[in-house]
Amino acid sequence: MKVNGSNRSEFAKALSICLFSILLFSVGFYSNRWHVAERQWFLDHQRDTESHILGRMVKSRQDGIFSAGGLTGVGIRNTSDQSNLPSSIQVQKNQDQWPRKQGQVQYQYLAYINGLRFDGYSVYMSQIGGQGMLFSVLDRFLPLSPKAKLQSFYILTSILSAVALTMIVLWFFWEFGLCVAMFLLTSAVLSQWIVVFGRNLWWSIWAFYLPMILILYYLKHKRVPANLHYIKFGSLVFISVLVKCVVNGYEYMTTTLIMMMVPFVYYSILEKWSFRQFFKGAIVAALCSSVAILLSLTILCVQIASVKGSVLDGIGHVVFSIETRTHGDAQNFPASYAHSLDSRTIDVITTYLMGTFFDLNNYVNPHSSIASRFLFKVRYVYLIFLFLGMSLIVAFRKNEYFLGKQRQRYFALLYTTWFSILAPLSWYIVFKAHSHVHTHMNYIVWQMPFTLFGFAVCGLATRGVFSEFVGRTRRST
Repeated sequence: MKVNGSNRSEFAKALSICLFSILLFSVGFYSNRWHVAERQWFLDHQRDTESHILGRMVKSRQDGIFSAGGLTGVGIRNTSDQSNLPSSIQVQKNQDQWPRKQGQVQYQYLAYINGLRFDGYSVYMSQIGGQGMLFSVLDRFLPLSPKAKLQSFYILTSILSAVALTMIVLWFFWEFGLCVAMFLLTSAVLSQWIVVFGRNLWWSIWAFYLPMILILYYLKHKRVPANLHYIKFGSLVFISVLVKCVVNGYEYMTTTLIMMMVPFVYYSILEKWSFRQFFKGAIVAALCSSVAILLSLTILCVQIASVKGSVLDGIGHVVFSIETRTHGDAQNFPASYAHSLDSRTIDVITTYLMGTFFDLNNYVNPHSSIASRFLFKVRYVYLIFLFLGMSLIVAFRKNEYFLGKQRQRYFALLYTTWFSILAPLSWYIVFKAHSHVHTHMNYIVWQMPFTLFGFAVCGLATRGVFSEFVGRTRRST
């Protein structure tokens, strides 16, 4: 089959966007090359959780990949200090030996790089730890020094994160054109929260986007529900959600599930599905994702049982973790949980609305403290008003800006964008206690995928305004 010049040109443009996007993201994630995040923050962010991966690799090297149930954790040195360790960390052996809190994180890195052994190992019981087992396998077979292997793991994770976001950029290019794709790409490259998470071995953020990406491309080629193979669709949902749970656990689970439904909402509006068609597909997605989560929880309980001796210990830990992270009654838990459980949902949401998406202070030194605090810090609440304004431009001027066949597509994007805000809000509301405590990291969910779609709307509105300006200029001449 011959490929015409237009198709070749489109393919070349898409390939160029892919390579350019992957390069931009990978370099930014690996080294903060674009200085989006403050340097020390970039180096230190979530190093404590990442140290669990290093601990897992040392444990795997020492006793096997599936030792201690394959769970991630921290290595223990000869000491009796048990202070300041999280309640979710339980000792596997040598219960009278605990690492000192100070220096514990750094010790995991030193033990891995210098080939040290652990006197004991404390497991983290709130996720399966698939990423730890994956890196343990790579650690065993790569013929490099530990230091070189660690850098290669950072590169691999950066590339995987870059590929995931590039797939989203590419979809927007195919659906809405180059201008919209470039707006989205630029916004993601400049998002300081994506950057500080991008290479982290613990978080592996590509797994959060995986369900949405698979459904995005599946529905792109299977737009009509009558032709949609529900077994295949359900299988994609099941596999992608299970991979997410295995790789990085249940963090931002509600966000991931709603994000997965974003392309479903988009194509249901674009193709004008009936309510029955939409409902049937939504039920399939809900059932298959539920089965995937239940299977992963079963695996986790078995892992915990291999360490603690009983599956009931695993079930109890899961129930305890959910209650302390959501809306459990503070009177039923230790005093350390009272403040987060008693926090007000509206206060939590307000905190995250005032978070910083992009900080211009990393590039300039303003003389005014007001400018530094309020103008140069692009906050999420500012973005919401920006997206709202751009949405109104598209909504009320779409008949003038866009051709008739494209109007339904832009209409679908507007509705989908404002549906996508439910993804981050779901975590702040449902997992209110977790969000109250973890203000050092939970801003990332704004990018899952609300800000991505919001900046796409900005690109669409900008293109429309520019097209109108060019048209008026030509008519006047």
